[in-house]
Amino acid sequence: MNKRWTIGKIKEFVENNSESELLTTEYHGFSQKLQFKCACGSQFEKTFTKFKNNHQRKCDVCQPPKASR
Repeated sequence: MNKRWTIGKIKEFVENNSESELLTTEYHGFSQKLQFKCACGSQFEKTFTKFKNNHQRKCDVCQPPKASR
């Protein structure tokens, strides 16, 4: 199933599934890094795929990156 994500659908997903806020206003594809604002006020960048599938929904201060294996 290939769901077509638009900036509106991404914004809705972010609002419903995290405490972060989407700052980016245009979406050009899954490899694009989007700008987010964390609940603490910090801004961070993630691709929507990482945000959605890997549950990386906060800045690196609130949710430190996992150590690589």
